[in-house]
Parts: sequence; C-alpha cells; structure tokens
Amino acid sequence: MTSDPKHSPTEAFVWIWLPGAIDPVVAGRIVRSGPIYMFNYGQSYLRLKAAIPLYLPELPLRRGAITPEPPLTMAGCLRDGAPDAWGRRVIINRLTGLKGDAARDVEFDDLTFMLNSGSDRAGALDFQTSATEYRAREEADATLEDLLEAAGRVERGEPIPQALERALFHGSSIGGARPKALIAEDGRKFIAKFSATNDTYPVVKAEFVAMRLAASVGLTAAPVRLVSASGKDVLLVERFDREPAGTAWRRRAMVSALTLFGLDEMQARYASYADLAEQVRARFTAPQTTLRELFARMVFNVLCGNTDDHARNHAAFWDGKALTLTPAYDICPQARTGREAGQAMLIQGEDRRSQLQACRAAARHFHLEDGEARGLIDAQVVAIREGWEDVCDAAKLGPIERTFLWERQFLNDYAFDGYPRS
Repeated sequence: MTSDPKHSPTEAFVWIWLPGAIDPVVAGRIVRSGPIYMFNYGQSYLRLKAAIPLYLPELPLRRGAITPEPPLTMAGCLRDGAPDAWGRRVIINRLTGLKGDAARDVEFDDLTFMLNSGSDRAGALDFQTSATEYRAREEADATLEDLLEAAGRVERGEPIPQALERALFHGSSIGGARPKALIAEDGRKFIAKFSATNDTYPVVKAEFVAMRLAASVGLTAAPVRLVSASGKDVLLVERFDREPAGTAWRRRAMVSALTLFGLDEMQARYASYADLAEQVRARFTAPQTTLRELFARMVFNVLCGNTDDHARNHAAFWDGKALTLTPAYDICPQARTGREAGQAMLIQGEDRRSQLQACRAAARHFHLEDGEARGLIDAQVVAIREGWEDVCDAAKLGPIERTFLWERQFLNDYAFDGYPRS
C-alpha cells in the first residue's frame, strides 16, 4: 500500500451531537503519533453540564491524553465513525484521480479518510479540521439515477463527472463494502443500496426479502423499500440514527458490537453472540427483552443464510450511561457454494456452524429455557414459509430467482442438521 503524504493529517477535532441537540459541539481532539491515535477531551466540553463520555469504558470524561487499549490503535467508538471499504474507495478516487486497478495500491491513514468523507455519518460524531467552526461536508441532493451512475463509474474505474462526484461523496462516510449513497425524502433519511457489477444473484432483492421477513417473524428491523432507478433495483433502508426536528435533525450516538468487545478488525473472528449476550445482561437497557431479541436475530441469520453477521453489523445506541440495541440492519443472504456454512460471528465457544442446533445449545446465554428456544425457532420457520411468496411478490422476484434463494439461502437443509423437526 502507498500513501500520499499531502493527505496525511496528524490531528482532527471530534464534534458530537449531544442527546436531544440539533447542533454539534466540539468534544475533543484526535492526535496521531505513529500508528497510535490518542484522544483528548476539550476543556470547554468537560465544563459542559450536558457532556457525556463518547463511550465507556474507552473514553471516560477526564483531562489528558487517552491512549487506546491494545490491540486497538484508535478508540473503537471513534473508528466506528470512519468510512469502510466502499467509502474509502470513493475517497481514494476523489483525492488521487486514480481509477480501477491503479487505485487498489493506494491507502491513506484513518484521519485522512475521516476528514475527507461526508459529515452525515452513522451515529452522532463528525470529524473536522477546526475546533471552533463546524462545517458540514455535504453536497447538494442528487437523484437516485445520478447516484447509481456515479457508483457504477467508481466500480468500473471510469472518470466521474464533477456533479456526480459531489453527489456520491455525500454517502462516503457510511460503512460497508457495497455501493451505497445517502438520500432524504419526505422528512426521512435513507441509505440507498445498489447492486454491484460482480453480483452473481439478485443481492438487493434478497436483502429486501430478508429484511421484510425479519420484521414478519417479530424482529425489530429497520424499515426497507425497494425502488427502481435507471431500470435497476435500489434498496432504501430508513435510518434509525436520525430524528427529524423541524428543518434540522437530531443524531443518536451509536457504537458497534466490535467496539463493545474492544476488538479491532483483525480480531473480529473472535466475537461471539454469547459474549454479546453477556454485555446485554450487564450493560443494556431492558436486558431480558434484548436477550430474546438477540437470540431471535441469531436464529434468523441462520435461517435466511446471512453469514455476514460480523460484529460491525450489530450496534447499540449510547446515551452516555447505558446501551440499547438498535434495530437490525444489513441482513443479507450470502452466496454459498458448498452445503456447510458458518456465521461470521461465533455462536458460543468456538462454534460458528450455521445450524439451529448450535443456536439451541447456546440458549442459556440468553436466559432462555430449551422449550422457549425451540418455540422461537419453530415459529420463525413457520413464519418464513408462510410469508415467502408474498414478500417475493413484493420484490418482483421471478421463478428462477426464487428457486435460487429458497432452501439454498433461506431454510437451507444444513441449518436443520441435528435439529428435531416438529
């Protein structure tokens, strides 16, 4: 990887929308020292009565530099606000002008990505070069057709007209590896997800089906809509970290499960549902209800073939004192070649098998008796079977597409190995 020293800042100021606020305040400063990013709260922030820790136990409200705990090089709650693969690709394209393969060997430090991505990032933080003046890095609204064209050009390594570049930049701060953008419509904010050029199955429609079925089986899931732009499918996912306040927006602070675990990206494979359940029992609001919801999400991921359920695809709201599970998101069935499959996040111990029996064996971590766990599992299977045709009709899936997804991603036989069918 190479980096351009012209785009290597050594500091950034962290601004936060406090609970209920419509305007941000500066909270502190990130300073890069070699590979380590230290954080200092500002004195003015520490004097605020309404000030909250950006996240505990990582960044307690105190004076002085706070160094991240190894193996982290940056506090997880700050890293949660940085763009992931897709946003980084857009930013590299924007800063270097390099396209396609030529851009693959370029990498920047985290501060560069944080300061050169859009300001409407997930959660309640933003990153600025100034401690006194907040300037949102946002661009004018664009049509879905424009955004779709811009995303396609980035994927194909083609030049992007300036107007389209500005439009796509707005969504560069949102996490994930797939093409996406941000839009506002009818007083609501959405993440728009596009198909990718290398898709081998209808990924956008499959995620729509999974998200709709998740709601139908009783999960708390982000609302979704399927629309068309330039003859292609676009999934609109309503944002749950934004609340309208007249012409402005309130932002809700969030942290990923990866941050809850204190892990970095390279250690994500050690994250488990059982460990997340332990966090829920100790730190979350409404722990009993949340444990049941988390167990149900784990089961549904197995039943719908979502093996991309890594720790960044689980999150919690943070109010400065307690955590509350966010609605489910990024539930997307994944392509599979063999019969066997494993979840991205361990279920318990070293077991990540995408099987209902593995979920059942872990039920105790969620304060569920075996009968309760089986009842929840069986109810989901029935609800998926009963709702399948209607949600496929809503997605306008053709017979071949339905056949591709049914009992391959959704209700794959491997999921039922060892599980007593009723």
